[in-house]
Amino acid sequence: MKDVAVIEDPAAAEASLDPMRARLLAELTEPNSATMLAAKVGLPRQKVNYHLKTLERHGLVELVEERRKGNVNERVMRATAASFVISPAALASVAPDPSRSPDRLSARWLLALAAQLVRDVGTLIVGASQARKKLATFAIDGRVRFASAADRAAFAEELSAAVAALVTKYHDDSAEGGREHRLVVAVHPAVPRTADTEER
Repeated sequence: MKDVAVIEDPAAAEASLDPMRARLLAELTEPNSATMLAAKVGLPRQKVNYHLKTLERHGLVELVEERRKGNVNERVMRATAASFVISPAALASVAPDPSRSPDRLSARWLLALAAQLVRDVGTLIVGASQARKKLATFAIDGRVRFASAADRAAFAEELSAAVAALVTKYHDDSAEGGREHRLVVAVHPAVPRTADTEER
């Protein structure tokens, strides 16, 4: 089982977004049969089987083992990943595009940039997985509390200058065999932490 799987297919995304199928995916981080799941989610076994077949058809769950129980063949299933991310590529025709509103101070532009980041990294994860290779990435996540809007603006200016200096120092257009990397830096108000978000 993978840690994270990226859903790029629109039909698979639609299948995973059904509330009951999403619940079944959450239950299937450990192998389970339709009979065991039916008791947990309060649905008839046949209905659970229907949902499992849909999820299996889209590669979201897989068969772990098949065992005989009386006159019935019981299929034990497991999710193909511990968690799933739906790539904006699944909604390509309506996915946000940073080039449509290139205002660096716009929240909409930041959201479009984040969607592009999810799409690009998702594509890289899928490619690396198929090639059985590791994907080298790096990210920083932190919090900073500004005393004023002026401090926030000064911070943004200093951060921009520091990043520009680093890019100038290490960027080499003429490097043979060099690989281009994308750099995204974002600052936005923090969403207040709740008991629910602390558990995630």
